[in-house]
Amino acid sequence: MKKARLNSLLTNLLDDPILSDVPKNPTLADVDTLISLELGSAMRISVLKLDGSTLDVAVMNSATVKDLKLVIKRKVNDMEQSGMGHRHISWKHVWANYCLSCHNNKLLDDNDALQNFGVRNNSQVQFVPFVMTKQSRRHSKRRKHRFFHGLNKRS
Repeated sequence: MKKARLNSLLTNLLDDPILSDVPKNPTLADVDTLISLELGSAMRISVLKLDGSTLDVAVMNSATVKDLKLVIKRKVNDMEQSGMGHRHISWKHVWANYCLSCHNNKLLDDNDALQNFGVRNNSQVQFVPFVMTKQSRRHSKRRKHRFFHGLNKRS
């Protein structure tokens, strides 16, 4: 009985226009970020997707590129699930072929702070195609040794 009452109260609160930026199933981290946004210790970033649509996300002022990627991933997955059921997006493929860019600076290092790239409150970040150069190419997984690797060579 209490849980049903709590859920109905939560639904009524989330329908309030003042709380329109709160997600439908908020986590504690989402609520903390929104409170920090109101207090000024977080920033709202607009993400321009390749189809021209935008996505608004909120991250802490001390957030890294990895934090931004995780927030984008969570937001897109939530939108996909609420819109048309869950459609699988291969984020490994997305990040291998595209990167985020702000002020023509590619955000390539996941551990770098967003502020190092000039990302501030109400900044716009966009997806851009990303091709790795030969100098920076490295394998994320160890190559497996193939048992018959010598048979492919012609003698």
